[in-house]
Amino acid sequence: MRKLSLVAIFVCLSNASLIDDAKDAGLVAIPNNPAELEELIKQSSPDYEKYPSTKERIELGKKLYFDPRISKSAIISCNTCHNLALGGVDGISASTGHKWTPNPHHLNAPTVLNSVFNQAQFWDGRAGHLQDQAKGPIQSEAEMAAVPSDVVKKITSIPAYVEEFKQAYGKNVKIDFDLIATSIGIFERTLVTPSRFDDFLNGDEKALSKDEKAGLKLFIDKGCTSCHNGINLGGSLAAFGVMSNYTYENVGDFKGNEDGLVKAPTLRNVELTAPYYHNGVIWTLDEAVKTMGKIQLGIKITNKESDLIIKFLKSLTGRMPEIVYPVLPPSSENTQKPILDY
Repeated sequence: MRKLSLVAIFVCLSNASLIDDAKDAGLVAIPNNPAELEELIKQSSPDYEKYPSTKERIELGKKLYFDPRISKSAIISCNTCHNLALGGVDGISASTGHKWTPNPHHLNAPTVLNSVFNQAQFWDGRAGHLQDQAKGPIQSEAEMAAVPSDVVKKITSIPAYVEEFKQAYGKNVKIDFDLIATSIGIFERTLVTPSRFDDFLNGDEKALSKDEKAGLKLFIDKGCTSCHNGINLGGSLAAFGVMSNYTYENVGDFKGNEDGLVKAPTLRNVELTAPYYHNGVIWTLDEAVKTMGKIQLGIKITNKESDLIIKFLKSLTGRMPEIVYPVLPPSSENTQKPILDY
């Protein structure tokens, strides 16, 4: 029998130790077993018991997600600000909606990818799950600017949509605004991106490079996991500017919820989701990492440390779900025409 060298034994032990350290710090892997993953999605979706995910509901929700006719102008879809080809974001500092209106609070669109695992939705955490979140942008004057009753009229004026709702929910289904938002949320449940980091945490010790492991170790030791923890490495509310003021705090008027708490964004796919922070002022991961060290942890992160942490963060870029852009059903003569307000 071939004996392991002392170096090999040390590497095995150090890998196992790092995996344990990550788990002890509250980091959780996306399961690699499909049944376990679906159970986790179920636990993360308060409406799952009433509306389990099915092939028909997912496909219907995908069409609604990509359908710009839901908006008042018939130009803006969910995918406009949460572009699945761009890491689930729009890549601009302040999201822009109806009549080219920028977000009134200068807020940056968080990624929709893995959002099913967020404990809170929106930067101030005002929505608890995906269905509630989906309703907000549709009705916001600065986003899709649609009236719920008009959305229902549009969808029910399209015969193919009516038939798809019957196939998804039963022939006696009542199509209302809640069910439209629920369907979008059911599709969004599928937007999960397991990464090499998850492979490592699930036991594949070769999934991360030496530098990425060193970055993970720094990420834990520096205290980053105090806010960026759980399966999404974020997604829950936390205090912001704990040790010092955020340099760009006056860009926009957002100050968090009534308690001053801000949702810590997921770090999954973070290399794809610039610009960073709630007001989208920071464009590089290096500045984002060093700023976090200063204002949240009260420490200075060196160039070398930042470089290693960023290498770890890039290991969180996941395997994207395959999304086939849907062909949307045709409008009817009764479908409300676009209202541009120009």
